[in-house]
Amino acid sequence: MRTGCGQVSRPTHETWQHCGVTAATHSPSFPASAGSPESADAVLLGLDPEQREVATTLRGPVCVLAGAGTGKTRAITHRIAYGVQSGQLMPASVLAVTFTNRAAGEMRGRLRGLGAGGVQARTFHSAALRQLQYFWPKAVGGDVPRLLERKIQFVAEAGARCRIRLDRNELRDVTGEIEWAKVTQTVPADYPAAAVKAGREAPRDLAEIAQIYGTYEQLKRDRAMIDFEDVLLLTVGILQDRHDIAEQIRAQYQHFVVDEYQDVSPLQQRLLDLWLGERDSLCVVGDASQTIYSFTGATPDHLLNFRTRYPQATVVKLVRDYRSTPQVVHLANGLLKQARGRAAEHRLELVSQRDTGPDPVYAEYPDEPAEAEGVAHRIRDLIAAGVPAGEIAVLFRINAQSEVYEQALADAGVPYQLRGAERFFERQEVQKAILALRGAARSAGSGNDRVLDDIVELGSQVRAVLSSTGWTAEPPAGSGAVRDQWESLAALVRLAEDFARSRPRATLADLTVELEERKAAQHAPTVQGVTLASLHAAKGLEWDAVFLVGLTDGMIPITYAKTDEQVEEERRLLYVGVTRARLHLTLSWALSRAPGGRASRRPSRFLNGLRPGSAAPGSLPGSPADRASRARGRRGPTLCRVCRKTLTEAGEIKLMRCEDCPSDMDEGLYERLRDWRAVQAKEQGLPGYCVFTDKTLMAIAEAAPAEPGELAMISGVGARKLERYGADVLAICAGQESGTEDSDDA
Repeated sequence: MRTGCGQVSRPTHETWQHCGVTAATHSPSFPASAGSPESADAVLLGLDPEQREVATTLRGPVCVLAGAGTGKTRAITHRIAYGVQSGQLMPASVLAVTFTNRAAGEMRGRLRGLGAGGVQARTFHSAALRQLQYFWPKAVGGDVPRLLERKIQFVAEAGARCRIRLDRNELRDVTGEIEWAKVTQTVPADYPAAAVKAGREAPRDLAEIAQIYGTYEQLKRDRAMIDFEDVLLLTVGILQDRHDIAEQIRAQYQHFVVDEYQDVSPLQQRLLDLWLGERDSLCVVGDASQTIYSFTGATPDHLLNFRTRYPQATVVKLVRDYRSTPQVVHLANGLLKQARGRAAEHRLELVSQRDTGPDPVYAEYPDEPAEAEGVAHRIRDLIAAGVPAGEIAVLFRINAQSEVYEQALADAGVPYQLRGAERFFERQEVQKAILALRGAARSAGSGNDRVLDDIVELGSQVRAVLSSTGWTAEPPAGSGAVRDQWESLAALVRLAEDFARSRPRATLADLTVELEERKAAQHAPTVQGVTLASLHAAKGLEWDAVFLVGLTDGMIPITYAKTDEQVEEERRLLYVGVTRARLHLTLSWALSRAPGGRASRRPSRFLNGLRPGSAAPGSLPGSPADRASRARGRRGPTLCRVCRKTLTEAGEIKLMRCEDCPSDMDEGLYERLRDWRAVQAKEQGLPGYCVFTDKTLMAIAEAAPAEPGELAMISGVGARKLERYGADVLAICAGQESGTEDSDDA
């Protein structure tokens, strides 16, 4: 929705939810085999009005502010495809860049399916490395230095040469500091001053880190090696010094699309500027509320300043959320409403386009093992109810939290995969399988392979080949290394089946080419198992069910988040976690680390005013909301007021009773409250649940509160809603039409 003053008009939920408009945020490995759109207009089918505006605005600078789950990848790929199909863009003249190999691979797949397969879709590093390799002989001469893929060993050696002993954690953190210095274009001598100015929480003395950094750079020079940051730095250097090469690249690429623009570093922005030259054929897509990588040098300033830099830019806001249920979206919006700072000023309030779903579950446990066991049992129940294991994720703040969940899932017999561990294509069983497939592809049809010569269908051929490397139709029992290896091979089988559906005439040789391309891009297939991942690693992914665990103060926000901006980034990190969930969302915390430990932990402050029994941040002491919160805090676990059972489900906590326990609700009062809510929602252009959910209205109708303190005691009535709606609700409970009309009559 483009607006002239930065305000966003609210989409009408009912108008578009049931009119076939989808955003397809949950895409398969390969595009459907129905064929490319037959015309430019066909590319636009199924886009909502804002996505269509993105797709058809092909000239001049364009800034797309896209909330989580709003179909941004769909919008920008359809924009490129529409330009190609309409003849306004030449495929080879477009460069689309993003931040992960998976995102780039997904973008390439979608563009192929839309008839724009000639478009380059790469990460910043991949695009720069390609240009560096091509132009190095001309610009510098000789061969390009070898690429150092993992710098941590060189950093360790640099530390040893400086006689500075680094433990494992320090080694990782010093490596991170070196990466930050390079993407902010800070040389070793300037690092201490730059780190102080930026407020960096350095793991060692700044002078020591500068010394290690300088020695690390010297080690690379001595061995003719470069790291990933050097790829960008050297490409920038060549384009700055050699105008002829810069003009050659600009002649090739005339139109640019940048995804996840809130994560651009100063170095990446400099490279983008050099690619662009004096032109403005640029489309950027981002969401300041998903800026979670500032520790790497990323900054949302480029996104937030886009209109300042390009006053004539077209700005389109995507706020229709096609991924998550209204309940999940409501919680996500609630998190951001409490945010502060510049990014918060540009937050997007999402509007779910999905049918209603279950309320988020808040669960408190006495200790971490109990929390992990509880999560594992809930996951097992979801799988038994039909949710695939691959559509479930457990997300935590730091990787060290994963071990207890690995053990709990293994004990529960639930398969899992640890995201961010060994790369898929570097696994021994995967390398062996690809080697076997390559050999089978060479012998296929030669008469030398009696097994394959009798099999026509590609998926069956792959299953036959991989059966010799350890794959079986049924998974092995239990967990551990054998199960992990089987999951890797099963992922290759599913990838082959998807590939065969998208290209019915594909051969085994075609599949091996696809696998080699994916290996080069590190675009791994999905392994079927519950995903265990850090919140940072979960960015860009989504699942049917998400468990956000370990949500205590000191973990999120993390202890070392000291400044206001650091704390706000932690809030955004939790927001990213919440918006990964499509349907089921569970938020949990443990009061102590180990069984029998002192229950001294508190739930994350970010949940205040959102979880049942908590006051909103800033509630005035002595206010009805504060008194209610204190009363709830003294009460301990919430018990059913009928059977006295401890309640854990959010919906039951709202009602203060079990779902199947008898209700004494005043049906007439409930209907009057629903009618009032409908009027409020219509006047404000909001879905009804944004005023009060059905469960909250039921709880009000059951309690029939007579004064503000009683109303504030009801879960779902926070300080803000009490102030805004309290008079009306209390008037309706008292048998009046509304508090406003009653006061007018008086």
